Amino acid sequence: FSKPYFDKGKAWNFTALERNIYLNENKDLAWFDELLDTQMEICRGSGVIRLTKDGWKVQHYVLSITIPNPKVEKVVNIKKEIDSLLKQKLNSKTE
Repeated sequence: FSKPYFDKGKAWNFTALERNIYLNENKDLAWFDELLDTQMEICRGSGVIRLTKDGWKVQHYVLSITIPNPKVEKVVNIKKEIDSLLKQKLNSKTE
């Protein structure tokens, strides 16, 4: 998905501040977590990669914006209205 964006130089540029990588016994599956310096300030990434005949391939990746605990209430208030509308829309699909 992202390769064309990176090839055009229009992708993100994250710098790892910290990274932990763990391997299974066969050394063909790895999972990791990382702290990243991004345009959104510090973010946390985590994922799973699998070793294939073509090299390591991402199986799953999550990027999250970190929010210090003292600021959570303010962030929740910022997103409350948008999230409420989205929840209504999603809940109406399951009814």
